[in-house]
Amino acid sequence: MPTVENRLLLQAFEWHTPSQPPAPHETHSPNSLWSRLNRVLPHLANLGVTSIWLPPGCKANNPNSNGYDCYDLWDLGEFDQKWARSTHWGSREELQDLLDTARKSGDNGIDIIWDAVLSHKTAGDATEETWAVEVDKDDRRVETCRPRMIEAWLKYDFPGREREGMKYSAFRWRAEHFNGTDWDQKAQKNAIFKLIDDPATLRPGKNWADDVTTEELGNYDYLMFSNIYYKHPDVREEILRWGRWMVTDVGIPNFRLDAAQHISRNFIRDWIAVVQATSRDKYGRDAMIIGEIWCPHVSRQIRWLDAVTPPDSSAVLAYTYDTPLLNSFSRVSGDVLIGSRNADLRTLLSGPGHPDGRALVSLRPAQAVTCVSNHDTQAGQSSFTPIDSSLKALFYAFILLRQDGLPCVFWGDLVGIQGPHAEGPACKVPISSSERKTAYESGSQPPMTDGVLPSLMLARRYFAYGPQRDYFDSMSCIGWTRAGTADRPGCVVIMSIALHGMRTYKKMAAGCAGERWVDVLQKEEDRAVVSNQKCTHVQDNPNPNPNADQTT
Repeated sequence: MPTVENRLLLQAFEWHTPSQPPAPHETHSPNSLWSRLNRVLPHLANLGVTSIWLPPGCKANNPNSNGYDCYDLWDLGEFDQKWARSTHWGSREELQDLLDTARKSGDNGIDIIWDAVLSHKTAGDATEETWAVEVDKDDRRVETCRPRMIEAWLKYDFPGREREGMKYSAFRWRAEHFNGTDWDQKAQKNAIFKLIDDPATLRPGKNWADDVTTEELGNYDYLMFSNIYYKHPDVREEILRWGRWMVTDVGIPNFRLDAAQHISRNFIRDWIAVVQATSRDKYGRDAMIIGEIWCPHVSRQIRWLDAVTPPDSSAVLAYTYDTPLLNSFSRVSGDVLIGSRNADLRTLLSGPGHPDGRALVSLRPAQAVTCVSNHDTQAGQSSFTPIDSSLKALFYAFILLRQDGLPCVFWGDLVGIQGPHAEGPACKVPISSSERKTAYESGSQPPMTDGVLPSLMLARRYFAYGPQRDYFDSMSCIGWTRAGTADRPGCVVIMSIALHGMRTYKKMAAGCAGERWVDVLQKEEDRAVVSNQKCTHVQDNPNPNPNADQTT
C-alpha cells in the first residue's frame, strides 16, 4: 500500500484578518475572506495543507463581527438580517465557490472545518420576561438575590428568514430555551443571571448544566451572552438538525466546537454521533470534530475526550488542541529570552515537572491537534501566550516533522498579523550559516530570511515519514530521525537553543553510508555526510542568537 500523505491543518484567519464582504444586493466581492481563500487554495495544497479551519461563518450581531457572537446558525450569508445579507467573511454564494474549489484542490481535495458556536446566542430580536436570579461572578453556584422577573433579549424570530417562509428551520428561540444571560433590559443592569422556572412550580427546575467544566467558577456552563439550555428537548433536536444540514446540504462534515468545555458533554456526545453517522452515509468517511478545551491540565482534556466518545465506538471521533504543549513552548521561550538555566528542550513533552502539564500528544497522539499560536493566543487576545518570534521556527519543526499529532499552522504566522500588534510572518532564521558566523564575529545581527514556515510545511509533506527515533539527550539541543518508508523519504531534525557561539554537535543514526543530506532551511547547500558507522554527524556553526536550527 502506498504511504498516505501527511495531514496538515491551517487555521485560515487571525483575529484581525480583513474582509470586505459583498455590498448590499450583491453576492460577490473580490476582497471578502471567502473569495481570497478561494484564490489561494491551490497554493495552500501545494504546501501540503489538507484541511483549513474557517472562522465562524453564521450570521452574527453586526456585519463587522468575527462571528463568535452568533445570532442565526442557519444564515450563512443568505438573508438580509442584522443590517446585512452577507456575513463579515462573505456571502453564501462565495462560501459555495470556496467549497467547490476546495474539493478540486490538491490530490484529494482540501477539507473544510467549520467553526461552530453552539454554546450561546446573542442579539435577540425582542425582549421577553422570565424568572431569574443573579449569581456570583466568581462562583456561579452561589445565588446572590431572591428570584425576580427580568426582561431579556431572548426572542429570536429571524425576520430575514421569516420573509422567506422560515427557510431551513421554523424554530423560534424563546426564554425557555436558555438558562443564562447577562442583561436585564428593565433594570438596565449587567450581571450574570441564571434563568429559572417560576418559583411557584417548586424549584429546583432549570439550572446550569452539570456535565461541564466545574474546576473553574464552581460551574462554567455560562460563558457569555445568552447561554443555550441543552436539557430542553426542542433545543437538542434543533442543533442536531443543524448538524445534519451542514453535512448534507452545505457540504461541510468537519467542525471545530468553540467553547466546548462550556457545553453539556452529554449533548456533544450525541451531536458527534449524529454528525459522524451523517458523514458516513453522505461521504463514506468519518468527520473531524475538534473541541476547544483550552486549559493547561491534560487530565481535564482527556476526561472530555473520553466523555464525548460514544460508548459503542472504536474510532477516533474527537480531537482537541494540545494546550499543555503550547504552554511548554511559551515556557521554554521565556527561559531562553532571559538566559535561564531552566531552558530545557527535553521537557517539551513531559511538561514543567507535574503530570498534568504533560503534552496531550504524548498521551493521546491520535487525538491531539498541535499548534504554536492561534487567534486567541496572539498578542492582545484573551488567552495571549507569549512566544518569541525568533523561536517559532523551532516549535513549528517540533509539531510538523514528528510522527504524532495533527499539526495546525496559524495564518498569522504564515502571512503575518494585522491590527494593533501587527507583525510580519514568523519563523525567520539567519539566511546561511556562513553569514551567521560572520555576523557573530563582527558583533552584528545576521540577515534573516523572509520566513521558513513554508519550507517546514513542504518538509512535512515530502520528508516527514517513517519510524521515529528521538535523541533528547541535551537541554539545549535535541533531535530525532524519521526513517522513511518504502515509497517516501525520511529526515533528520536537530533543534538548538545554544547561546552565543556555542557549538552544537549531534550524532544520530540515519541513512546509509556515503549519503549527503541537505539542510532545507538554508539558502546555501549546507550538507551533512553519513559516515561508515551509518551515523549522521551534524555540526551547528556558532550561533549569536537563540534561534532554532533544523537540519533535514
